[in-house]
Amino acid sequence: MSQHKPKGAKAANSLHKPWAKTAKVKANHPQHSVASAKTQATKPLKSVLEDESKVYGENACRVLFTQRPDAVVRLYVSEKLAPKFADVMKHLAAAKKAYHIVDEAELEKVAASQHHGGIVLLVKRKPIPTLANYLNQKGKKRDCLLALDGVGNPHNLGAIVRTCAHFGITGVIMREPQLLHSGASLRTAEGGGEFVEALKCDDMPLALRLCKEAGYTLVTTSSHGGQSLYQTALPEKVVIVFGEEMFGVSKNVAKAADIALQIPGTGKVESLNVSVAASLILGEWYRQQKG
Repeated sequence: MSQHKPKGAKAANSLHKPWAKTAKVKANHPQHSVASAKTQATKPLKSVLEDESKVYGENACRVLFTQRPDAVVRLYVSEKLAPKFADVMKHLAAAKKAYHIVDEAELEKVAASQHHGGIVLLVKRKPIPTLANYLNQKGKKRDCLLALDGVGNPHNLGAIVRTCAHFGITGVIMREPQLLHSGASLRTAEGGGEFVEALKCDDMPLALRLCKEAGYTLVTTSSHGGQSLYQTALPEKVVIVFGEEMFGVSKNVAKAADIALQIPGTGKVESLNVSVAASLILGEWYRQQKG
């Protein structure tokens, strides 16, 4: 592990190339200027605070730093990826925060995942707003929210958030909103997690009733019935409800729906993956509203 905290006259050179060795460097071999990842064992992240989380994956980390640079607490990065994140290291050095250049094995330990992509950030989590706070903001003429009833797979959640960011959907209603902030979810979202709020609700039927009172139309999906997605006019303000793949939305939630949609297809499979279904419906809502 190499930890860099530039001091005195060496600061300018170290900040210009924060990943470069400050010890002996062979002039004829600039490629050897990258700090050794094996000089010291990295301290594992044993005590991640409740308001902190680990984010990994190149795109997720880059977008997070662009949007919230001061939220970064610590950086772990591979030798290969270090030059791409020189600006992050400069920022951390100026803020007197630590960064570490480590090998793949150490990154895997820090991330607790093989899919770290060469970088891990320890960051302060975004505050989790409640649905009530979101609805109490100035009313929007056009808005789309997702409500996830029992969806918990981090890869599905990340794919859904990525789609939400692409189509400008800013809120996802969940009983366990912290699931949207997991490392696996944020990596799969490819940076989309910075643009989508997880809205906390303890009671999904009550949450959907509040949405209806605020002027939203409730939409669910069904693989056995409902209106064709492509033959249905979708309202300007909607909450689209998705359930856990095996059982779908709960009966109480289904009863509250104003519109049940079916995604037309061959019928050769029972249903679509929840993240794929979300992509199709959100894309159609976006097309209709922007058309």
